[in-house]
Amino acid sequence: MKLSDLKIIVTGGAQGMGAHFAKRIAEAGGSVAIGDVAEDKLAEVVASSKDLSGTIVGKRLDVSDEASIGEFVEWSHKEMGGLNGLVNNAGVLRDGLLVKKDRETGEIKKMGAKQWDLVIGVNLTGATFMVRDVVAKMAETGSKPGVIINMSSLARYGNRGQSNYVSAKAALAANTVTWAREFKRFGIRVGAIAPGMIETPMTQGMNPKAREGLIKMIPVGRVGVPEDIWQAVQFIIECDYFNGRCIDVDGGLTM
Repeated sequence: MKLSDLKIIVTGGAQGMGAHFAKRIAEAGGSVAIGDVAEDKLAEVVASSKDLSGTIVGKRLDVSDEASIGEFVEWSHKEMGGLNGLVNNAGVLRDGLLVKKDRETGEIKKMGAKQWDLVIGVNLTGATFMVRDVVAKMAETGSKPGVIINMSSLARYGNRGQSNYVSAKAALAANTVTWAREFKRFGIRVGAIAPGMIETPMTQGMNPKAREGLIKMIPVGRVGVPEDIWQAVQFIIECDYFNGRCIDVDGGLTM
């Protein structure tokens, strides 16, 4: 597929990687509908795209809300005059050990259902329903070829203190294979990208000591930037022979 032919949704598009992807697609002449809960930042991204070759439109989207997803997909299709892709980028972190012992009191503490459900709700259930509704719309309208890109994570291999996040991101990588097989009848390819540590608002909020420790473990010697991941996004979009696989873009980091 050509970038200029895209009519694509980017979730989590108000900042970080999502905003970067949207701008790069619009620079190439494509159309992008960005969704996020941060409406003020959505407006900033839309405003900054006025002079680009393509277009960016934005609307509030809460991927943890099934009704919000359905409404957003219908709106995006109408605004762009079609729909042929999705970058499943929205995500949240709520890290913590599944079971831990307080060093001072000896009290045993467990990860709560709220902490688990929030991360699974956004990163897995919401991402899955985004795929479902986008593919359903494309199948209904006969729009093809199409492409779905799931943002997994290096954490999919397992990482201490991230049981909730690991579960979601590992499932997305596995379902990339499942969906590639299911959606071939609709002419839709499905790929995934597993970023390592990337400079985004989410990683900037990490514990400083944990962040510094991770950086020291990266063989290329630096934190990644959204452009590093964009190059993988562009490859998946443009390479029509790529399907059902996950690309790790992590600077050589292993956890």
